[in-house]
Amino acid sequence: MDNLLRSQSFISRSAWTEPRLQQQQTHTCIKLSDYHHHHHGSCKIIYGKKRASDQDNNGRWKDIEDQPLYLASEYGWKVRRLEEDQDELRNVAQIQAEAFHQPLAFFDDLFFQFFKAEVLAGLIYKLKNSPPSRYACLVAESPTDANSKSQRKLVGVVDVTALRDEAVLQQLHGAEEYLYVSGLAVSKSFRRRKIGSCLLKACEVLSILWGFNYLVLRAYEDDLGARTLYANAGYRVVSGDPPWMTSWIGRRRRVLMIKQCNFLNLI
Repeated sequence: MDNLLRSQSFISRSAWTEPRLQQQQTHTCIKLSDYHHHHHGSCKIIYGKKRASDQDNNGRWKDIEDQPLYLASEYGWKVRRLEEDQDELRNVAQIQAEAFHQPLAFFDDLFFQFFKAEVLAGLIYKLKNSPPSRYACLVAESPTDANSKSQRKLVGVVDVTALRDEAVLQQLHGAEEYLYVSGLAVSKSFRRRKIGSCLLKACEVLSILWGFNYLVLRAYEDDLGARTLYANAGYRVVSGDPPWMTSWIGRRRRVLMIKQCNFLNLI
């Protein structure tokens, strides 16, 4: 399943936080093992979750609720890190399964359910066994009411993983590791609405927060729609699968695309 998500990673302005949180200017302690922040001059980018507070009638601060902080907000969509609760995990598995499942002539519904269960199991495994600064599942929300957890609707997802494949590193000048973008999927009823572009922007923000200089992904050579999306986001083709993988095995040829991250591009 992991190979499938990596091979079919088709559909990755500045970091954005809730205006309400900005106005209150409240801060709480954030565990470095779970959340990260990065400073560039006067601009501060934060991601994770933050507890909003307000004052009661006696002037004392009181907690209201956990509010999400967003990596990117473009075209009306907001991207944040996945919250590890059952509903969100199931929603992510549904979106990715719909995107990557290959329809079958017989018993398609049954095999789809098996595939979705496999996707969910893989997601849970990665979340439990990957350090929080080495793997992240990012989700895009609909612009209904991102402040209300009950009204948040997930419309897209992408995985980012820190890797160090030697064959890929040969294409990256001086890099020891890179962030690999995979499993990018958008809900069927929300496609062609710039959600993929917003997810890719969030990947770039995350790469800067984690200190990576390069983003890497793979796309099918004949998938012009996906390649156009990536090219518009700043990715360029640097290599492709060797001929024996397509001629002898009969697999669709993939191209390797990279993007060098630059904080100035996010301003």
